[in-house]
This record gives sequence, C-alpha cells and structure tokens, in this order.
Amino acid sequence: MQPRRKPANPNFSSGPCAKRPGYDLGRLPTASLGRSHRSALGKARLAAAIAQTRELLEIPADYRVGIVPASDTGAFEMAMWGMLGCRPVDIFHWESFGSGWAADAIEHLRLAQVNSYRADYGRLPDLSRADPQNDCLFTYNGTTSGVRVPDLEWISEARAGLTFCDATSAVFAVSIDWRKVDVLTFSWQKVLGGEGGHGMLVLSPRAVERLECYRPEWPLPKIFRLTKNGALIAGIFKGATINTPSMLAVEDYLDALGWVESIGGLPATIARCDANLAVIERFVAAHAWLDFLAAGPAERSNTSVCLRLDLPDERVAALVGLLEEHAVAYDIAAYRDAPAGLRIWCGATVAAADIELLMPWIEWGYRQVCV
Repeated sequence: MQPRRKPANPNFSSGPCAKRPGYDLGRLPTASLGRSHRSALGKARLAAAIAQTRELLEIPADYRVGIVPASDTGAFEMAMWGMLGCRPVDIFHWESFGSGWAADAIEHLRLAQVNSYRADYGRLPDLSRADPQNDCLFTYNGTTSGVRVPDLEWISEARAGLTFCDATSAVFAVSIDWRKVDVLTFSWQKVLGGEGGHGMLVLSPRAVERLECYRPEWPLPKIFRLTKNGALIAGIFKGATINTPSMLAVEDYLDALGWVESIGGLPATIARCDANLAVIERFVAAHAWLDFLAAGPAERSNTSVCLRLDLPDERVAALVGLLEEHAVAYDIAAYRDAPAGLRIWCGATVAAADIELLMPWIEWGYRQVCV
C-alpha cells in the first residue's frame, strides 16, 4: 500500500544539500550585506568562518585555512595548478570527480610523470600502490559512486611527496587524520547544506613550503595565485579573499557552523551521518531487490549513499520521477556518469526520521514501476 506519511524534508540532493534542521533564512544576520568584504565587518565575518571551521574540524594550529573562489572545484584546481609538477604524481580515482582531476593532470597540466590508478564505480583502486616519494591525489569520498576510503592508513607519515585530498562530501562526516593530509579542499554546500560558490582550502606547513619554494612552468591566472614574490599571501587565510565573496553565503555558512557547535561539534555530525546510513543498511538487508553500489561495507559512504536496483534503467528513472511527483524525494537519481540507480544524501543536515519515512516509499515506488 502507498505509505501515509512523507519525509518532513524531501530534499535529498547531493549538492546543494538539505539545509540544517530548523533553518530560517529570515534569521540570518544582515549587517554585512551591502558592505565591502574588505571592511572591518566583512573581514571579521570571513575570519570568523575560518576560525570556526578550524575549531570544529580540529585542524592543527600550524595548518592554514582559507576561503577561495569557485567551490571545491576551484580550491582543488588552485592547489593542483600551483603545486604539482616537481614530483611524480599518483592519482587514485574511482568516480567522475576524481577522474576529472586525473584528466586535468594528464591532459591539461600535461605532467611528465603521472601514475593513474583507476577503479570502476563501486570499487576502490589498490591504494597500497601509493609511493611516499610521489605526490598523491585522491577523493576521500566519491560523491558520485558512494565509495569512500575506509581510512588513511595507506598514506605514509614519512612521505616526501604531498597528499592532495578532495574531501568535499567527507568533512563533518568522518574524522580526518590530519597527519596524513597536506592539502584538503571542500565546499559549503555539502555536509553543512551551505550555499555554493565558495571553497575551503586547508594547507599543511609542507604544502606552504612547496608553494613558496616551487614555481610551476605554466602561467597562473590571478584567481589561482596563492603567493606573491615567492611568499604565501597570508591575507587569504585571514579573511582577505582573492575575489569578492557573497556575504550572504558567508552568513549562511556561519549559521551552519553555529548549528554544528550547538549539537556537539564534529562527533555529533559524524554520528548523524552514520545513523542515516544505518537506516538504509537495515532496509537493504531486508530487501533483495536493492543493494549498495559500494562493493564492501567499510567502503560505503555515509553521506552520498548510492544504491542499485534490479530494474532496467528506464524503470529506475520512472521510480525517481514517481517519488518526486509525490513530493517524497527530490534529486535522488544517480549521477549522470554513474550506473543507473539511486543516490540519497545522508549528510548531517538530513534527519534519520526522514530517511526512515523515505524507504517505504522507495519500496512502494519499486512495486509500482515493476508492474
């Protein structure tokens, strides 16, 4: 039978993601709107976003944290174009975004020595092939495949190269071992449900040293420049952004960070993501027609949960359309490059109760399109 109750919030998109529980746009502070981002107030709000990010993510004191343009993509590209080229590079990729970084390194930067380690959707490549002498690029969590690295034990603490981690759908959902990371990027619109357009760039002291001591062969556009006259532009990491940010988006991000703090910080957001995944795990275990795209339990994402069904592609599309028609779930189709299926965002801003209410609707929809 058709379920009677629907999720209170049907937004399960993997980006931009659901707003935090109780979010009210009308309650955002507005004093910074219409003001220069370089005013004392503007800089203070940007600096507050950086400081609170550092505190909540437990980023070491000697790491730099900055706000940069163009979301996670801009932050990661900025790091690649500014730091790669002086060492061989190992790239581990298993979904579309990681494969995009590989294409950039090989086809656009045209790096001389690139080792590309690729796995199909649902699987991880052999991470043991990471060479401590090389730079290493990887996504912590494959947003379009629902596959994440179980941990960072495969990265050497005695490495000579730098590790570049795209963690946009992993921050606030896993505990980052900062000893294993030199460059980490993410964007506000993922686990915290912030607005898009801005990226976060976290640099270890070794990454800063690379920026200050190495000059790539290719020219860098202004929006990618992190140094001037061989020295790090320190202002970027204090709130003096490279280009004009949206102060409304900054206030929105600060609201999300305040919510994280109010519920207990990083342990609480991780617990919420794990609880959401657990709801789906129980449902999948009880239904043979549904399974995870991820090959193993340790590799299952607790944010971008990707599922496959025993249905032809066109009937999967029909199921997705049916749930949207009934205002039960929006934007849960698999990513366009991934195998047909469902992708349900289970980040910290999603309530487990809504996942509980969603799953019977998926079963109902499955029965409808099977007819």
